[in-house]
Amino acid sequence: MLKVNGIYKTFNKGTINEKKALNGIDLQLNEGDFVTIIGGNGAGKSTLLNSICGVFPVDRGSITIDGNDITKLPEHKRAKYLGRVFQDPMMGTAAGMQIAENMSLAYRRGMRRGIKWAIPHKELEMYKEQLSQLGLGLESRLTSKVGLLSGGQRQALTLLMAVMKKPRLLLLDEHTAALDPKTAATVLELSDKFISEGNLTAMMITHNMNDAIAHGNKLIMMHEGRIIYSVEGEEKKKLTVDDLLKKFSEISGKEFANDRALLN
Repeated sequence: MLKVNGIYKTFNKGTINEKKALNGIDLQLNEGDFVTIIGGNGAGKSTLLNSICGVFPVDRGSITIDGNDITKLPEHKRAKYLGRVFQDPMMGTAAGMQIAENMSLAYRRGMRRGIKWAIPHKELEMYKEQLSQLGLGLESRLTSKVGLLSGGQRQALTLLMAVMKKPRLLLLDEHTAALDPKTAATVLELSDKFISEGNLTAMMITHNMNDAIAHGNKLIMMHEGRIIYSVEGEEKKKLTVDDLLKKFSEISGKEFANDRALLN
């Protein structure tokens, strides 16, 4: 489903602020794989996701999704393959538009868009049915402006919008980091539900090591732009946070440097 082959990315090359963000990343995901990604500050986690999305081009290497080489495709042309939920709940929705209007945009991702006076009734009923899965009562608020929703409601809506068209790859970029623990647990539960029911291939960056162990069938650890540890299946299920910290120190020769992860 996803093949990342030897990608490199350096920011501010040739200057005093030069930063090697990705340093020869190789990664392969099969259909239905759900990988969690952990690493210290500046390990390259978000840069990896941004490279897959096309937010910025890679310096070297290739990225293939479902057999299609997307390495040189601009960001908007990759949208038909991808669904993404950001750390900031405000980024995945248009605050000044209604819930139904936001969902209509997500429903038409990757399609030609014409101009219509209104959303068809049949389509609105479909949105109600899908919103009811969230258990937040949003199915009765289709005409409410998204800007009136709480952060947790917006993030749950963004997640639903990201999976509506069953993306070939779902990217979750610390999508619960800005939420309170109870809301974060709800959004993670919904993530598991949508990924499992849709047999989606997914990548999730998280600062919470317990979540990284509990969710998905694979786990990768990044450090200084490289994948330094990869584990899956039964071996992953048996891991503890102490195991991960020890493994990080053994491989990198350094202490794990992510305050949020350690506090969790």
